[in-house]
Amino acid sequence: MPTDTTSPRTPSGARSLEHPAREDIRLADVLHALADPMRLRIVCTLAAAEGELNCADIELPVSKSTCTHHFRVLREHGVIQQLYRGTAKLNGLRRADLDELFPGLIDGVLRGADLQARRLGEE
Repeated sequence: MPTDTTSPRTPSGARSLEHPAREDIRLADVLHALADPMRLRIVCTLAAAEGELNCADIELPVSKSTCTHHFRVLREHGVIQQLYRGTAKLNGLRRADLDELFPGLIDGVLRGADLQARRLGEE
């Protein structure tokens, strides 16, 4: 069940979103979240970013409501962290948590996604 976690950078009283605690993240849920091409694109974009990204900074060829759904699935399954900074909702990959729980998983997924994109000419 998701728990309410607030980033240390989130000021007291700021809006926060529910995220699963590290110990509640399950491999099947992470794999489910990564199985969708749009969600995989989000994860690849976040992994390549030098920091958190606003939802609008990640271009997806789907409606806004569908984007919201994909970000929510990634958050609720423990793949990303979302936090509000002012009115912007920022997203970051929960890389440290995922690497601790499932060593090599994210590196392998990112490498596989890159190889697939090259093979299919989608770079």
